[in-house]
Amino acid sequence: MGSDASVFEVTPIGFVRSRFTTYAPSSEMREHLSEIVVLPEFADGLLGLETGDQILTLFVLHRAAATGYELRLHPGHNPANPIRGVFSTRSQYRPNFIAATIAQIQDISEVDEGGGAIITVVGLDAQDGSPVIDIKRHSAGFDGNAP
Repeated sequence: MGSDASVFEVTPIGFVRSRFTTYAPSSEMREHLSEIVVLPEFADGLLGLETGDQILTLFVLHRAAATGYELRLHPGHNPANPIRGVFSTRSQYRPNFIAATIAQIQDISEVDEGGGAIITVVGLDAQDGSPVIDIKRHSAGFDGNAP
């Protein structure tokens, strides 16, 4: 972290491999398998995750970042929808271009050359090449609605 507390660095722990290289509806993307390629220096952090577990995956919307954002927009980029603040939407065009999706692990495999790992998941709506900045085991009790 630099001397300015309002600016900080985030180190990707890996990246996404997906069939989607351009925009597609999130619902369509979630139907297909994708992979989270975990870099060797972070692979030990996967200990305890298993096939069938749900994970909260935080990733960067790297292609959206090039286009900028608006604090007020039509949800779904549909002018028929009333204008709302970006924080009340699921728009990919946000100040920090960070997304969060819960996905289910289908397989975890080690990569022999290089020591990284590959997590095969379903339910992830990230485009190919998206930097993954964190993975957390999803817990309905912990991540559920607040009282």
